[in-house]
Amino acid sequence: MTRALIADDERLMREQLRARLREVWPALEIVAEARNGEEAVALTREHQPDIVFLDIRMPVLTGVDAARQIAQLPTHEDAGGWPGCEIVFITAYDQYAVQAFEQGVVDYVLKPAERERLQVTVDRIQTRMATRAQTATDNGVITETLPAHTPDMPQLLARLAEQINPKALPKLQWIQATVRQSIQMIPVTDVLFFISDEKYTRVQTATLEALIRKPIKELVDELDMSLFWQIHRSTLVSIKAIAGVARDERGRQLVSLHGHSEKLEVSRSYAGLFKSM
Repeated sequence: MTRALIADDERLMREQLRARLREVWPALEIVAEARNGEEAVALTREHQPDIVFLDIRMPVLTGVDAARQIAQLPTHEDAGGWPGCEIVFITAYDQYAVQAFEQGVVDYVLKPAERERLQVTVDRIQTRMATRAQTATDNGVITETLPAHTPDMPQLLARLAEQINPKALPKLQWIQATVRQSIQMIPVTDVLFFISDEKYTRVQTATLEALIRKPIKELVDELDMSLFWQIHRSTLVSIKAIAGVARDERGRQLVSLHGHSEKLEVSRSYAGLFKSM
């Protein structure tokens, strides 16, 4: 059974969307409801739904910021594990947002949710889920990525976040990092990739390697994500640094880089970034 979560700070809107979903998708199970973005992230982590309906403008944490955090939640790489979720934004009419959504990066529902428009969204979701279910390797592991992990998703979320909060802090231009016993200022444009372990994030340029105490999920919020792709929960790579992608003998996608010999693994959840492979 397909499972969903609804997040909206207005109780009547949650009830109305639940009722409309019951009409157009009777088999859909609503496993939880959230009143703000922070609750949405916590409940997504707890219930691991297939779909999350997020109101764009919510207190504590906006729907856009919640979506960015949800995209960072750990997924199970093994067959049968939670692969992540579809993101559907709930929004009052906003021409800029609707134009962005119509590009097909993510789905949306206009307030109040009308049956006909909601049916379009449901049909799209069901089609994508059916396609992913048929896209598997010989050992039965689903390899198709989720919409939240397409190259355009970080850029879309960044644009929407700026629209909702135009006074947000400017994007990082420099990384202050430890190089041996000294602190260096590294231009973001020089960075080939960021890769994290549990404690540190490694910053790699063509000429040096440095460490910072900042997790990838914070960098996603602070960097200009039109310059980077996330290829793993722990890895960001500069788009201009990507030289190519190849599969190894185990079928894993490995990114090769300009100016560096190391190859970076693409996790299964992000494999759709390179659909032509």
